Amino acid sequence: MKKLGAFLAGLSALALIGTAQAEPVKIGMITTLSGGGAGLGIDVRDGFMLAVKNSGNSDIEVVVEDDQRKPDIAVQLADKMIQSEKVDILTGIIWSNLAMAVVPATTAQGKFYLSPNAGPSALAGKGCHKNYFNVAWQNDNLHEAAGAYANDAGFEKSFIVAPNYPAGKDALTGYKRFFKGTIANEIYTQLGQKDYAAEIAQIRASGADSVFFFLPGGMGISFMKQYAGSGVDIPLVGPAFSFDQGILQAVGEAALGVKNTSQWNKDIDNAANKAFVAGFQAEYGRLPSLYASQGYDTANLIISAMGKASVSDADAFRSALEAADFDSVRGDFKFGPNHHPVQDIYVREVIKEGDVFTNKIIAKGLSNHSDAYAVDCSM
Repeated sequence: MKKLGAFLAGLSALALIGTAQAEPVKIGMITTLSGGGAGLGIDVRDGFMLAVKNSGNSDIEVVVEDDQRKPDIAVQLADKMIQSEKVDILTGIIWSNLAMAVVPATTAQGKFYLSPNAGPSALAGKGCHKNYFNVAWQNDNLHEAAGAYANDAGFEKSFIVAPNYPAGKDALTGYKRFFKGTIANEIYTQLGQKDYAAEIAQIRASGADSVFFFLPGGMGISFMKQYAGSGVDIPLVGPAFSFDQGILQAVGEAALGVKNTSQWNKDIDNAANKAFVAGFQAEYGRLPSLYASQGYDTANLIISAMGKASVSDADAFRSALEAADFDSVRGDFKFGPNHHPVQDIYVREVIKEGDVFTNKIIAKGLSNHSDAYAVDCSM
């Protein structure tokens, strides 16, 4: 018994030494916390921090900064975090134009970047990098599913609208890649635009039988309210970004019944998602959004990799990230060869539960779907 006690004591001591010497991971989160689109960044941050809290891992330090949706500010913050804060990993960016300004410089300095949102095509194909991972989607994906749904719904002539920036261009490219009908008109609006009277007038006169639009954040709120008040009754189709949890409360009744596409929803039936939805509501007093789910999965991916390898061993840590050995709120999750997800994408319908506007899954839009740019990626 004495020998057994001594043996166990020795194991405990070794465990304590291992814990004391565990290498901490410092994560820099640059996201949008003020101005237009702040709700998106807040949700990514809150989902990420909930996962960190739930893990109980004291070896994780997160430094959070507000990019103000400005590329120059994002670049300055990234330089500061890498050079002064000595972060190991960067994450958090919502907008693709900011990602294009930050990600290549980050990976060139040997740091990992894990995107919880922006997935520009330029970083999925020839511009891919072994230290860049996207945990959300490639920009085209949800729009491709919307094009597939439009076919199933019998639409033959779509009017399509998006902001004039990388994600907007990817959005309309994705929709057109899968939509088999004709395009009545293709309009690019200003990023952050609030008045859509001219675009709605063009829709009214177009002869279209459907409207596909990608207008995230406050842009979508403005468009939906103005569209509802215009009297135009052409059916709308969009990605989740225009019908997400925070947006729906601001849009209200005008969104009811609209179909939209997403890789996540609160009613996906798996244990990880149920725990996430309940935990998020308990922690923050609101339903989680698509963005919150992406932040949550991003943190859990990092935590899973930390359990397998040290971030200072870049090759081993990269392999641990590639394994994606974590319980995603989406269910099955894996990376393609360009470090972008291969996943199911659903069709949702906007409904009302009590006083809350939300979404329910009504169909699967695309199964085990990857992106069109992976073939151009060579790592």
